[in-house]
Amino acid sequence: MSRFFSPHARGWLAFGLLAALAVAIYCTGLRGPFLFDDYPNIVDNAGVKLHDASLASLARGALSSPASDFKRPLASLSFGLNYLATGGDPLPMKVTNLLIHVLNGVLVFLFARTLLRLAGDSSPRPGNPSLVAALLAGFWLLLPINLTSVLYVVQRMESLANLFVMLGLLGYVHARARMQEGTEGKWPLVALTSVGACTIVGLLAKETAVMLPMYAFVVDGCLFQFKSLNDRARAKVLDRRVITAFVLLLFLPLVAGVSWLLPGLLRPEGWATRDFSLSTRLLTELRVVTSYIAWTLVPTDASLSFYHDDIVVSTGFFTPWTTAASAFALAALGILAFVARQRFVLVTLGLLLYACCHVLTGTILPLELVYEHRNYFASIGLLVAVVPILAAAPSFRWPAVRYSMLAALMLLGTLQLAQTAKAWDNPVSLARELAERGPKSPRAQYELGRTYVILSRYDPASPFTPMVYPPLEQAIPLPGSSILPEQALIFFNARMHRPVKDVWWDSMIAKLSHHKVTVQDESSLGSLAECLRSGDCDLSRQRMTMAFLAALGHPDPSARLLAMYADFAWNSLGERELGIHAAEDAVRVRPSEPAYRVTLARMLTHQGRVPEAEAQKDALTRMNVGGSLDDDIASLDSLISSRSVPASAGTR
Repeated sequence: MSRFFSPHARGWLAFGLLAALAVAIYCTGLRGPFLFDDYPNIVDNAGVKLHDASLASLARGALSSPASDFKRPLASLSFGLNYLATGGDPLPMKVTNLLIHVLNGVLVFLFARTLLRLAGDSSPRPGNPSLVAALLAGFWLLLPINLTSVLYVVQRMESLANLFVMLGLLGYVHARARMQEGTEGKWPLVALTSVGACTIVGLLAKETAVMLPMYAFVVDGCLFQFKSLNDRARAKVLDRRVITAFVLLLFLPLVAGVSWLLPGLLRPEGWATRDFSLSTRLLTELRVVTSYIAWTLVPTDASLSFYHDDIVVSTGFFTPWTTAASAFALAALGILAFVARQRFVLVTLGLLLYACCHVLTGTILPLELVYEHRNYFASIGLLVAVVPILAAAPSFRWPAVRYSMLAALMLLGTLQLAQTAKAWDNPVSLARELAERGPKSPRAQYELGRTYVILSRYDPASPFTPMVYPPLEQAIPLPGSSILPEQALIFFNARMHRPVKDVWWDSMIAKLSHHKVTVQDESSLGSLAECLRSGDCDLSRQRMTMAFLAALGHPDPSARLLAMYADFAWNSLGERELGIHAAEDAVRVRPSEPAYRVTLARMLTHQGRVPEAEAQKDALTRMNVGGSLDDDIASLDSLISSRSVPASAGTR
């Protein structure tokens, strides 16, 4: 019985109760739909729809992600295995995400307990580190800012990468603690392997795992000062092995990466697809990174709106004024981290971990400005800085005030999580909730209209049909709106064989002419072209041609857009040579993408240009990793040998 009530047991019991509460809350939202980027990465991605566990099928699934040039094969393979086991139902995929989240919570608990033990005299030492660690990890599991890493299926990429980041940190901290105790043997190798191997495996899920060496560097500097116990001197001295490891794992890759990226980032065309530049992004991220802190600790409906495309870009240090205020707030936190480094080392460590997490996504890369899931690891850092102070800082007076503050923060987060998770359980409630939270968000209004489109089933008599138009027409003029709402309205009316308003076409073509085409714009054009090709939509070929030409009028069109135009020219316009020319351009722009070569080879064969088709097939053979292209190559072999192609090229 005494063992059951030991400090460690009480810690595990408290964590288990909080984890069970988190699971219960998340279960109320598991039946919700796929959303936003789930579609290109999972729903519309034929590669993850595995029908067997053959090596070729698994390889094809692993290399199917359109989200990144690095393909994120581990995450993509996990989606494929989900599909193989349970089909395309989002529920089992969300259950898998929840299991990963709970596993991450266990690792956060172990990590926090280790940090509290190692902080020692340099930080307030709680009477029961396990209980404080349990509160920290349970609080993290219940943070509503992390909901999108669970119920937004595609963000398994983030949570899965984080799983290996936490494993790497745990292994590294444990090994370094043994090295400081003077225990040699395998521990230096364990420390190096923990960071190196987990970074590599984590990168297979998402590129954010590349930050693991930086996290390890910060932890070592705060807790170990890069020292190990020297047996001869019987004192802790600077360990050259540790310094060398960080030079190899962190600083050399950092210099190489920045040197590779910076030339492209300094060119204006590197930002052509964004409505911000490098300088305005850096200014805006001052506000974003500061806002994340409030969204994590004091979440509200308005802050956690999922879609943040309505954010105002900072064009100067005082435009808006909150840019300067955010800069001063971050500077104050930096000063706090420096001042607290001796007495409250966990405050320093937590703030540094938070800052490091946003070095990748909150600085020079031309990514979208705001996403809640970017705080999946950063929120751990904030809680490391805050929870031990509130839960167990004996040097602070009024413990009841501290405990009440911690309880209030946890209760607020739990209630917000429960409200949001419940909304995610139903497509209509989710779309309405997000539209209410983001009334100026074009994406939120578009998703509400798109939800009504799906529910209407293109039936003019459906009660949802008249509900389609208001949110989509509201989204069209909003700042930053893409062509998604126009495309949805055109598609909706064309599918129901209703007249398509000229104003929708004019607005869409104007947007394509005046702004660099985005991925969402490409998907919109592709959907319209496919509907026209299938005969399901009454669409003007002239208007479609004008839309494509407006999109292609910008410098350096993407391979995906060129491939879509090739398909449109070939199948809808009957312009064979134009289709081949566009397909050749797609291959030239993206020679590593097999689908474009397959399409081009089929077109060339149909036109009797067999030697050129053979050249494309040979290139595919060289790209055939793990047999992932066996089916395509066999199909081309049969096609070329017969020199007979159906009227449609069967483009992909």
